[in-house]
Amino acid sequence: MQSYQSVLILKPDVDESRVDDAVEKMGEFVKSNGGTCLKVEKWGKKRLAYRIRKNRFGIYLNIYHTLDAAKVSDLEGKYRLLDMIIKSMVLRLSDDEMKRALGNADEGVEGEADSAKARA
Repeated sequence: MQSYQSVLILKPDVDESRVDDAVEKMGEFVKSNGGTCLKVEKWGKKRLAYRIRKNRFGIYLNIYHTLDAAKVSDLEGKYRLLDMIIKSMVLRLSDDEMKRALGNADEGVEGEADSAKARA
């Protein structure tokens, strides 16, 4: 099993429930192919650097998962079939990069606690 990061840009007019449905569909696809979803980050609506399919804004999703290398092309095809996704990218991560990505949430919480102690 290889570690991957999927970065998705969704249409800006998609409501929160449909975003959750898209994340759930991707998670089910990964699980059905023997992988696991490790972490999902919703970055929210951001302005795009250039227009993509006539959109100036997009909702960004970042999904960390494991998957068999042979199934990555199927996952990319699934991304292309969903009409709410305007752009997608799947990156292969090394073990160190995956540990760093999954550990960022823990370090962020500890860093906030340390800074709060320093201010007191």
